[in-house]
Amino acid sequence: MSRHRKTAASLSVLGMGLGQVYNRQYMKGLLMLLLYFTGLYFIITVLPKALWGLVTLGDKADRLEKVGRVYVNVRGDHSIFLMVEGIIALLAALVLVYIYALNIRDAYRVGKLRDEGGTANGFGTTVKRITEERFPLLVLSIPLLLVVFFTAMPILFMVLLAFTNFSFPNYLPPAKLVDWTGFKSFVDMFNVKAWSGTFIGVTVWTLIWMVSATVTVFFGGFLVALLVQMKGIRFKGFWRTLFIIPYAIPQFISLLIMKNMFNGQFGPINQYLSYFGLGKLPWLTDPFWAKVTVIIVNIWIGFPITMLMIIGILSTISKDLYEAAEMDGASGYRQFRAITLPSIMYAFGPILVMSFAGNINNFNLIFLLTGGAPANADYKFAGSTDILITWLYNLTLTQGKYNYASVIGLFIFIVIASLSIWNIRRTKAFKEEGDFH
Repeated sequence: MSRHRKTAASLSVLGMGLGQVYNRQYMKGLLMLLLYFTGLYFIITVLPKALWGLVTLGDKADRLEKVGRVYVNVRGDHSIFLMVEGIIALLAALVLVYIYALNIRDAYRVGKLRDEGGTANGFGTTVKRITEERFPLLVLSIPLLLVVFFTAMPILFMVLLAFTNFSFPNYLPPAKLVDWTGFKSFVDMFNVKAWSGTFIGVTVWTLIWMVSATVTVFFGGFLVALLVQMKGIRFKGFWRTLFIIPYAIPQFISLLIMKNMFNGQFGPINQYLSYFGLGKLPWLTDPFWAKVTVIIVNIWIGFPITMLMIIGILSTISKDLYEAAEMDGASGYRQFRAITLPSIMYAFGPILVMSFAGNINNFNLIFLLTGGAPANADYKFAGSTDILITWLYNLTLTQGKYNYASVIGLFIFIVIASLSIWNIRRTKAFKEEGDFH
């Protein structure tokens, strides 16, 4: 028989909580009914206006209206506020729909239990089950909601902004309304020479920077860790402390110091080069040498933390493996290749994957060290060392080109997400992770 399950599910479709009341879960049903009527009030009174604002972005800008004998300024619709409110309302509606679907599923499941001769759980039993058996899901539900409204919402806002003409000062609400322009910003970015040339140049350098910064820091930290951990090296604690100093100094201070050290005219590095009869190098004023400089400085700042992580990994490798390899006649290189390197890559692989994504967004180093300089006459609002994230910064806070900046932000998101997912799927540490018991 399937009388209870069908009836309970049908009642839950008609009204959230009715199926639970039918299944004699009265308190649970009343709470769901309260949520149902709250949701209905939201859908009837709030959602239509929010969706209207999201679709139209307003219909009245700031204007002067005559009141008596004088004209007063009447505030118009703020297109950006309407967009944000529309996105939040839409996400809230999706959450309500999800809860509504869970309500139908719950009513059907309890109805099926009654059809099979079972008894529906009371409210106290349900609460106990949630707080004990389903406690991990209960804990995860809160950060999941935060992810929806504080991660998904900004991403959706950025995506939608790319399809508008929002820019300063031409389209700045509420003085002027923002309009939907479709793919115009994308077309301009890839077809207009000034934009496309900058986009291609900055993207190529961003990818070069991402790979160079990640690989050099990893191998720099790897090499130093191996040297410090070698047999026969004395004062290991001193060397570890010495090499961690660049990381211990606040990055803001470190980068300002490095900016002065690499100064082409009075910087200490060029002074040292002149002592040895070498010519001074344009570290920060030549496009090629400026890019070399940011990579060198990134190594100096980044290798200490990699060194400490790898030292920690090396300390966990059993010495029995090396002793067994020596008994089998394996050379030091064979031991490194067969034991040390696989162990480090297995444990460090996920961190290395995230380092690629982190370096795409390494705003601080580029901004504080070079500020994107030297200038590039062929680029639009970008310098020779600007990466995508610093170009995005220039487009927003300096130039007010919010729609074009959103296109760049969307591109960065797609690149990082794609690289991260692809690398994670290929990383052995993720493939072989076990279940936690």
